[in-house]
Amino acid sequence: MAGPNKGTEMAVIDCCMIVLTTEDESKSFGITSSVKLGVEPQIETTDPVKLIIKGVLKAQKKGKNTITGHQLTLTDNLTILEILEFVQGGTLTRDPETHKITGYKPPVVGEEYTPTKFKLEAYAAQMDEGGNVIQYEKTTYPGCTGQPVGLSSEDDVFRVNEYTIDSAPGNGEAPYEISYVDELPVLTEQSFGA
Repeated sequence: MAGPNKGTEMAVIDCCMIVLTTEDESKSFGITSSVKLGVEPQIETTDPVKLIIKGVLKAQKKGKNTITGHQLTLTDNLTILEILEFVQGGTLTRDPETHKITGYKPPVVGEEYTPTKFKLEAYAAQMDEGGNVIQYEKTTYPGCTGQPVGLSSEDDVFRVNEYTIDSAPGNGEAPYEISYVDELPVLTEQSFGA
């Protein structure tokens, strides 16, 4: 009998880019600043059933785990107002001539919160022995919605923002998908209607 096959080994590093895209693909933007993406599987557990008679285990039916999605924690050391609009709704205001952001207004208190649905794509680099990027690993999380965000400040400390995102795939959809690409998406400057 032949021995086991060797696994495909990859050295993967960095959070090179995060791309958020609305489900209807009307809005999309990428983040290339110093980011960190924490991923925690969300699992529902069915308790095991045990038959114990006089302190002795006679039989048992094992519990079951069902994955329902992931909780993603996106941490960034720059304030990117477009993220706020994605993860908690609200409206960015812009100067009509320069299109520069002039402010942001979150959803009104007491108003029903209807989060924007989007997908999150996280890109990481696969490196070789010479320090060269071989390709990029792209992990896509579907059915994402954000939670309200708090913006903290502290003297002599640059703000670090943390965004909590729930990824809950639809029926028959995988909780995430990994693919490999040769290049990162090309980001363009935002264009706005006249």
